[in-house]
Order: sequence, then C-alpha cells, then structure tokens
Amino acid sequence: MSAEIKKTISSFLYPAIYVSVLWLIQLVQSFWDLDFRTLGVYPLTVSGLQGIIFSPLIHSGYDHLISNTLPLLILGAALFYFYRELGIRITLLSWIISGIWVWVFARPSYHIGASGIIYAWAAFLFVSGVIRRHPRLMALSLLVAFLYGSMVWGIFPLRERVSWEGHLMGMLSGFILALFFRETGPRRKVYSWELEPEEDEEEYDPENPPYWMKPTASGRGNLTGKPSEPQKDKQSKKDDDQLRVRYHITPGKGKGDKKE
Repeated sequence: MSAEIKKTISSFLYPAIYVSVLWLIQLVQSFWDLDFRTLGVYPLTVSGLQGIIFSPLIHSGYDHLISNTLPLLILGAALFYFYRELGIRITLLSWIISGIWVWVFARPSYHIGASGIIYAWAAFLFVSGVIRRHPRLMALSLLVAFLYGSMVWGIFPLRERVSWEGHLMGMLSGFILALFFRETGPRRKVYSWELEPEEDEEEYDPENPPYWMKPTASGRGNLTGKPSEPQKDKQSKKDDDQLRVRYHITPGKGKGDKKE
C-alpha cells in the first residue's frame, strides 16, 4: 500500500470516530427513549454552559444526524489530509469558541447539533486555501465552495427551528482560526528568484550611455544615438567633391530686344 493511500485512509480516522460517536449517542436516545436535547447550549444560563461541551454531540433525530454525517466525513477528511498537524486544534478550538459565542449571542432556546463544526471546517478550509496561495489548497477552496457554497444561507434566520446562530458562530470561528494559523501548516513553495532583491534601475547618463545606446561608425544597429563626427566629415567631403555649375546671364542688346 502506497504512502498516499495510507495518508488518505488515515485522514478519515478522526472524522469517522466522531461520526460513530454521534450515531451511538442517537441510538442510545432511541433505544432507551431518552432526550438529550436539554444538554444543548441554552444562552445566558448557568445550566446552559454544559452545552458548550455537549451540544455538538446531540441531534434532534435521525434526519438531523443523517444530514450532518456526509459533510462531517468529507470536510473532516480534507482537514486532516491537508492540515494534519492542525486538525485536532482547529476542531477543538472551533468547538469551544462557537459554543461560547452561541451561549452569549443566540436566542433563548436549546441549540444542538454538529452543524457548527461543519461550518467551522468549511470556513477554515476555504479561507486558509485562499490566503496561503498554495495551488492544491486553493483548488480545495474552490471544491469546498462548489460543494457547500449553498450552506451560506444557513447563517441567516430563514427557518425558525434551525439554529442559524450556531451556523454563523461556527463559520466565524473557522474564518478567524484560518487567519490565526496562516503561518502554520502547508505553505506555498517559494522559488529562488522570488527571494532575490530587486536591483535599482541606474539613472541615464548622457555622457556614458549603456552600450546598446552608443552610436557606431555606420550609424546602424543602434536603438538611438546621433551620427558620429567621422560620419559628418565624410558626408561634407562628399558634398564638396560634387560638380557645381553656375549660370551667369547678361542682358542682350540685339534688334529683337524690347525696351520697357
């Protein structure tokens, strides 16, 4: 098995573990007829603080969980494939930051679900790829925009029973983390010619022009320049050697002449 295949498979490990835990929790709720929604974030209450930790693990039902499963696997695998050293840190920080912001700013209701993590991952992958100017990461940014660009509508209060605040806070946390960790992880290859300092242009000196502007004896092959002095002397000598004819006309006094 090649190293690339191993890296691809291992990139799915953490997202797969996370998704498995989500399904296990949902199965426990269904099997024992439990309701874990009260473990979600409830803004500005002491009891609601526990939701900062537990809300990304709880879903309202199988429909909710199914809609989040595939994005978690795809975006999570992309995160751990291209940003392996940052994957866990980005996940944990976005988990805590978005949870705190939801607790502070969201509506007074229980907020649950892993959608905030999905938005954080998508925002991080998109913004990080753009600001790093790495060809592969920029291609990943375009792919994320193509596959999940429609998620942007989820940050607006269009549906009453959807925690758009969780989506918005997740997206903002991913954006900020992309800026914060922009110097960490994969970087664009810098070529040697990009490191060379630019040479200052020399000022034009008419007394000592560059070699390509110096006139030649023939006056040919130059971009600019005046004819040389020997060329002028040669031309004047040639003019002197030419035959010059002058005519002198004297008025005649013959019979055919008319007087005025």
